[in-house]
Amino acid sequence: MRYDQLEHAIRAACDVSGDTELIIFGSQAILATAPNAPESLRASIEIDIQAKTFPERTDLIDGALGEDSLFHATHGFYVHGVSVEAATLPAGWESRTIAVRHPVGTRGATGHCVEAHVLAASKLVANREKDRVFVTTLLIEGIIDGAVLLERIQALPVDADRIAHLTMWVSITLEDLMPG
Repeated sequence: MRYDQLEHAIRAACDVSGDTELIIFGSQAILATAPNAPESLRASIEIDIQAKTFPERTDLIDGALGEDSLFHATHGFYVHGVSVEAATLPAGWESRTIAVRHPVGTRGATGHCVEAHVLAASKLVANREKDRVFVTTLLIEGIIDGAVLLERIQALPVDADRIAHLTMWVSITLEDLMPG
């Protein structure tokens, strides 16, 4: 995925939904923070999007632009119209989005992408190997800060045992990444 493809997804999703604002919360939200992120962080061909003003129209996005759609076949990536509730995001995530908006690239529409630390915390809750690799890469590349990630984990709406487990994973990973 490239930044211009993110802008294209924003344009197309707004056209389909009739909305001018979207919430972007999957892995490709990283493009708002790091447009030139390493290819391994941009490997996904799907963008998770919810219409912000008209969330009830999110299914329209998935139907028109989703996996195996004509859009997918034509452009090589797809827009997964899905409710933001599908992700587990830390409290306060709404105030930490990064706007992707351009008069030409998005035709003035806005994609509110979750910021990198929020994204990383959400990925860790999913607890898939690919998500742990994603977060480790964010740390290695210096795109996220370990201390801020630990703060975001504390704000997750999960039980204390899960927070403790995630905190331990991040702490061990940070130790492993320390030189010498």
